[in-house]
Amino acid sequence: MRADWANKDFYAVLGVAKDASAEDIKKAYRRLARANHPDSHPDDPAKHETFKKVAEAYDVVGDPEKRKKYDEMRSLYGSGARGGFPGGFGGGGGAGGFDLNDLLRDRAGGGGGFGDMFGDLFGGGGRRTHQPRPQKGADVETTATISFTDALDGVTISLRLTSDAPCPDCAGTGGKPGTKPHICPECEGAGFVVASVGGAFSMNETCPACGGRQLVYDEACPTCHGSGRGMSARSIQARIPAGVKDGQRIRLRGKGAAGESGGPAGDLFVTVKVAPHRLFGRKADNLTLEVPVSFDEAALGADIKIPTLSGAPVTLKIPAGTPNGRTFRVRGKGAPKADGTRGDLLATVEVVVPAVLDDAAREAIEAYRAATAGKPLRAGLFEGS
Repeated sequence: MRADWANKDFYAVLGVAKDASAEDIKKAYRRLARANHPDSHPDDPAKHETFKKVAEAYDVVGDPEKRKKYDEMRSLYGSGARGGFPGGFGGGGGAGGFDLNDLLRDRAGGGGGFGDMFGDLFGGGGRRTHQPRPQKGADVETTATISFTDALDGVTISLRLTSDAPCPDCAGTGGKPGTKPHICPECEGAGFVVASVGGAFSMNETCPACGGRQLVYDEACPTCHGSGRGMSARSIQARIPAGVKDGQRIRLRGKGAAGESGGPAGDLFVTVKVAPHRLFGRKADNLTLEVPVSFDEAALGADIKIPTLSGAPVTLKIPAGTPNGRTFRVRGKGAPKADGTRGDLLATVEVVVPAVLDDAAREAIEAYRAATAGKPLRAGLFEGS
């Protein structure tokens, strides 16, 4: 443990008050770091040293959890020894002194003393617990195809999943069943190692020797070869909400791969593919429908019945002189929305030209042609050319 840190006033190093806000601490750190950064002062050892002190101070008081423990340690230090610990830092007390470990054990309700309370703050010392950390399971992705109607109404589907999971033989430990683990010598049971990223900065990385499990086995599990992982096949029921769109990705929390050491399961992401409908299409929250009409219905007007996807047919009024491609809106007959209402049905008329005419129909159309011969449709195409 860095016992000398108990005598350091990190607030003074940063030039802020003990009750300074997190934002004020961050501003002070950034200002001092810029002023003393080694890259800006390559030939100034004093500024290099100041930069290290500033980074060290901010690493502690800039982290809310570490700051809380540091403040408690400083409070205990100040109340137990003004200007130093007479009996030695955390020592056995001695004449005229006291044992800081005893003091902390009293305050912590019989805990392990200074090392247990502050060991994680300064990265060492004290007793460690080597229970593997709970780890969340991996997320799983799959694809499901549903019908057009089910996409609008919602449906519960059965999914068969094959995903990464803890090895069934070693329960995810990676060790041969029946053998006992020991603390990983690489990370000393921390589950991570400190890697330098240049200058005075470093970061934690998952220990490559134990994979973050903190413990290792001399004999690897023969099933998973020490990885602690295997493949699991299972069936689950998944609810697809009403109104889902083609290609939409749905997240089902806790339906992914199982976690390790009591950790939560991962999530399941389902990409939904919606099969096309014979008649209807979809545009956002609206349904679309192409409605064939005859020439006389478009020219003279008509009341026609059209289908809806989830109810009785409705009557659509076609005004006289309706052009091909005109779209009519039938409100409330579309796809369900998130607020519980429904979109609209967009019905587009398609004027159908008969491919075969009987004698009576041909005679009628020729009479129509003769009646409109004086009104050429394409005269405007040649104006101004």
